Amino acid sequence: MKATVNVIGAGLAGCEAAYQLAKRGISVRLYEMKPQKYSPAHHSENFAELVCSNSLRSDQLENAVGLLKEELRTMDSLVMKAADSTRVPAGGALAVDREGFAEYITKSIRAMDNIEIIHGEQTGIPEGDIAIVATGPLTSEGMSGFIREMVGEDYLHFFDAAAPIVTCESINMEKAFRAARYGRGSDDYINCPMDREEYEVFYNALAGAELAEVKDFEKKMVFEGCMPIESMAQRGKDTMRFGPLKPVGLMDARTNQKPYAVVQLRQDNKNGTLYNIVGFQTHLKWPEQKRVFSLIPGLENAEFVRFGVMHRNTYINSPKLLDNTYKLRKNPSIYFAGQITGVEGYIESTSSGFVAGLNAAAGILGKDRVVFPANTAIGALSNYISDASVKNFQPMNVNFGLFNNFDTGIRDKRKRNAENAVRSLALISEINETVKNWIK
Repeated sequence: MKATVNVIGAGLAGCEAAYQLAKRGISVRLYEMKPQKYSPAHHSENFAELVCSNSLRSDQLENAVGLLKEELRTMDSLVMKAADSTRVPAGGALAVDREGFAEYITKSIRAMDNIEIIHGEQTGIPEGDIAIVATGPLTSEGMSGFIREMVGEDYLHFFDAAAPIVTCESINMEKAFRAARYGRGSDDYINCPMDREEYEVFYNALAGAELAEVKDFEKKMVFEGCMPIESMAQRGKDTMRFGPLKPVGLMDARTNQKPYAVVQLRQDNKNGTLYNIVGFQTHLKWPEQKRVFSLIPGLENAEFVRFGVMHRNTYINSPKLLDNTYKLRKNPSIYFAGQITGVEGYIESTSSGFVAGLNAAAGILGKDRVVFPANTAIGALSNYISDASVKNFQPMNVNFGLFNNFDTGIRDKRKRNAENAVRSLALISEINETVKNWIK
């Protein structure tokens, strides 16, 4: 077996693909432009850098992304091993120490003898070998131009944004309190409660705050699942109270009352010294972020170690271009993986890298390609991005609406999702029994 797979991009998808190939005895060249060149959102030399939230979202099986995590755990995902090893308290969600998470993956990849790491920007794909393009939503201009020419059409694009991070010691705990929504977890969040008057002061300041400059043609390109807090405020005075500032499931034990609105902060590193402001991805100018967010009770003296940033994400028209193994229809030696395919989210990107890596391995090892059923989370995503009937393709998080769910006869949504999860995991276990024997 002399075939080598070129994996371009060492984000979550690229690292997952490289790991799935290498552990099956296949040689991998992993190309990563850092540290020679960084995208506008990246800062660390480590692989698999998390540039937005440190939350991987729900870890509950009745939630589609929770099921996706468990499916990937079953299939021996490197990203899930890293996440479980570096998790920090986050109630019913799975959040990680972002630096520890990236370090875990970087060390794991570097420790594999059959992965060659090549640093520097790539502006094309080596000819003659199988390639997995996992260059991410901030693909460099040089590589972007190559992909555009290869697929024969322009990219689609939208804007993504990251939330600010503050030091824990700078949060005024005389005004804030610890609790997890609905009592899930062990008081994992720091909550900054607002009464009506405090909320209105904050809302008015946010609504009038100055934004960083955005080009005219870019102003409306916002992904609904990662909307800047100021865009949310512009949709109505109470929109935030039904979104990230919703007070439901929280009770201030000191007053024994439910607040009018609540800003939550989630632990961002293992030591608990840093917290990010949940849902506060933003495009405000940095001085404005300091001024406006300091109006939140408990954050009046907050020390900001990172302000929010906003950047453009790009993705290909996958339903037209890719099959349900993330392979390019017009060139069977090329796969795509990660957010460039239009999957949205850390775990969704991991899933695409896993499927691409597994199927690239299948081709080299002379095995049948692995198509995941549409009533599994992995399969629901791969079917969505390859569904040629989708005409207005948009980035998508995994959700049960994408599934071809089992007919359970259960009317309660939560119980029905839980039963579908059990059956999906049974299918995943069957697939795993086959592919785990490919290990060399």
